[in-house]
Amino acid sequence: MTSTVPALGTRTAEGSALQAVLLDMDGTLVDTEGFWWDVEVEIFAGLGHTLDDSWRHVVVGGPMTRSAGFLIEATGADIALAELSVLLNQGFERRIDRALPLMPGAARLLAELSEYEIPTALVSASHRRIIDRVLTSLGPHHFALSVAGDEVPRTKPHPDPYLAAAAGLGVDPARCAVVEDTATGVAAAEAAGCHVVVVPSVAPIAPAVRRTVVKTLEDVDLTFLRGLIAA
Repeated sequence: MTSTVPALGTRTAEGSALQAVLLDMDGTLVDTEGFWWDVEVEIFAGLGHTLDDSWRHVVVGGPMTRSAGFLIEATGADIALAELSVLLNQGFERRIDRALPLMPGAARLLAELSEYEIPTALVSASHRRIIDRVLTSLGPHHFALSVAGDEVPRTKPHPDPYLAAAAGLGVDPARCAVVEDTATGVAAAEAAGCHVVVVPSVAPIAPAVRRTVVKTLEDVDLTFLRGLIAA
C-alpha cells in the first residue's frame, strides 16, 4: 500500500458518521473497463483465439490472475499466466496513454470530497504501475492513499483491499462509503463491512442491505454519502 499524499486523518463535518470514502478506479472513476476487454480480445486474436463476448461479464472487475487465468483455460491458448499478465498491462498502458476518459460526475465528486477534507482512498484490483499512471490524470492530491491489487495478500473479491485502506486512514470500515461498479468489487467492500454505492458498468447489480444502486456517479455527492452512513 502506497500513500500518495499525507493522510488527512478522520475529520468529518460535525454530526456526520461518515469517516472516509473509498473509491474503485476502473469503470467507477475512469471509463476503462472496456479498455481491458479490448486488450484481451486483441492479445488472444494474436494467439489465434476469438473471445466470446459473454465472457466479458466473467472477467470484469476481478484480479488479473483470475481474469487472465479464466481466458487461458476457456480458450486453451498456449501462453503462461505471467506472460499474459505482462502483455495485458502493456496493452492497457498504451490505451490510457492515448486517452483516459473520466466517468460522468467523477471530477465533481473528487473536487467536493477534497473541498470538505473527507479522507479518500483509491482502491483498485489493478497493479501499482497502472494506478500510478491513472493517478496523474485523476489528481493524486485528491487521495490520502491508494491500494493496488498487487500490494495486498488477496485482492477483490476478498475484503483485504478495503480493510487495508480503512486501516491506512485510521477509520472504521463500517463508517466508510465505498463506490464500486462490479459485483467483484461490491463483494470485497461488503465483506469488509462497508456501505456500498454501486454504479454498474457492465453487468446489472441489485440493491441489498447496506448497498445502494444508482444509475450514474452524477447521482452521488457528499450529502448522499453522509446520508447512507447516518441511516
